[in-house]
Amino acid sequence: MANYGAPGHGDPDPWHGRRPDESYGPPAGGWGGGEAPYAGSPAPPPQRRRGRAGPVVAVLATVALLVVGGAAVLYLLGQDDDTPVATPSEPAPAAKTEPPTATTGAATAAPGTPPAPESSADPRFVKAGQCVRNDGPAGGKPKLLISDCAPQTYEVLRRIDGATSGEKDAAAKCAKVDGYTNWYFFDSELDTLDFVLCLKQR
Repeated sequence: MANYGAPGHGDPDPWHGRRPDESYGPPAGGWGGGEAPYAGSPAPPPQRRRGRAGPVVAVLATVALLVVGGAAVLYLLGQDDDTPVATPSEPAPAAKTEPPTATTGAATAAPGTPPAPESSADPRFVKAGQCVRNDGPAGGKPKLLISDCAPQTYEVLRRIDGATSGEKDAAAKCAKVDGYTNWYFFDSELDTLDFVLCLKQR
């Protein structure tokens, strides 16, 4: 066998007392001379930080959902529904201006205080036999509200639920009701919400 290296400096026994077919292991003194062998297993590589993306994504999704929900609510509240239309079949007499008294059903309130809100005063909930008043401007679109029966109110003689096509339809439906003086109709996008009121002015 050949001994490599400078003459006279090589190890005459390259196998260090072993046979060439034996397995080779570290030398008895260890590698690197007198240094101590490596004492432990290598340190694992640093782990990636996980878990920060989850809360950030959840917060962003919540904010986006709130923004979209708020925009939808604003859009729906901003839409104008079809305004109910009422037209008297005869010209309405000029409104009389009388001071409110306890006998007319008006509530006595201190001057400058706003009237108390009425519950379910919307004409969509009125029934035959109840009365409504028009709080709309004279000659403008009517604004009916359920009220106590008193002078200058309208008694509901008949309520006809179902699809309506407008003024001619309301007039034709109320023509069959004895004693009516005015009619009112509500025409919405949903025909199940439509109705006609046949009214008698008191």
